[in-house]
Amino acid sequence: MRETLHRAQNRVNPPPQLERKDLQGHRSTTGRAGGQAGFPAGAVHQRQDQAVTSPSHRTPSREESLAPLFQASHSATQERQTLIGEYEDRFDCRLIVYIDAIFPPSVTVFEDLIYDAQEEQDLHLLLSSPGGDGETAVRLVRAAQSRCRELTVIVPDAAKSAATLLAIGAHHILMGPSSDLGPIDPQFYLNGDLVAAKDIIAAVDDAADRVQKAPDTYPLYASLLSNVTALIVQQARAALDRSEVSLLEALQSNRDRNPDEVSELCERLKGPLITGPSTHAAIFGTKDALQAGLPIIEADLRSEQWKMIWGLWARYYSLGGGTIARIYEGRNSSWLLNTI
Repeated sequence: MRETLHRAQNRVNPPPQLERKDLQGHRSTTGRAGGQAGFPAGAVHQRQDQAVTSPSHRTPSREESLAPLFQASHSATQERQTLIGEYEDRFDCRLIVYIDAIFPPSVTVFEDLIYDAQEEQDLHLLLSSPGGDGETAVRLVRAAQSRCRELTVIVPDAAKSAATLLAIGAHHILMGPSSDLGPIDPQFYLNGDLVAAKDIIAAVDDAADRVQKAPDTYPLYASLLSNVTALIVQQARAALDRSEVSLLEALQSNRDRNPDEVSELCERLKGPLITGPSTHAAIFGTKDALQAGLPIIEADLRSEQWKMIWGLWARYYSLGGGTIARIYEGRNSSWLLNTI
């Protein structure tokens, strides 16, 4: 597999393809504002067909046909997509980028990135995520596995919680020395921030214990936990109870694993990813993942592949990837969505 990931292929000019981009703050003549839950109406998804040649007139190139201001506003997107295309040609694969938390509204946009992927081709997913909903992660990795020969998840930075579930459903996980996975207990949005189910339950249990010992502290703890309803606590307990099921489902999504391999991996991962960590932020790095039996490929930091990956990641990081921007991108499709 290492040879497959690093093998070169003669460069072939790709056939004309549809160009699809999300243009924030600009209305497209062919696109329409997205109204899907979780994606702001200001985000527009554009499709632009290739021009039809005329026997009597030279057809202008795509760059020539775009207005200068449009080109200036979207040159960075075009540059990233060119780099994605060069990576695909170099390593004979499909490359997509997912930088966001993992929740149900992401599924449709993720599907759009891979809708025309070829089952006989490998799929590489550059993933950076703080986590989110475990069941959505299982849906995403099943979707990816159904459209490729082998799935490689690339973690240049961190793929925590539900993103770790997505990664362990892959055939290979490519990690650098600072890459990080983490515990797979679920998370919930509270006051705009992701909070681990374990932390919600622990806070409520601790408050209940303190109030029982000192009833006069009830107003204090009621104020501190005013945004945590009984329903949220119940949902957190139920989601936490499903952690092992989600782990098993993620491992099973790799159709090349046999039942014995799935069972063995599940047993080896329960400790470091579910029962062992005392905090949701616990580190689960490259060496930890290797020791647990995950299909880790340690990045050769001097290789052309890792340099290309890091060059792309640096561009996404400069956009605020994972902090002020949610990014879904491929060679022919791009969604950049503000989180604020």
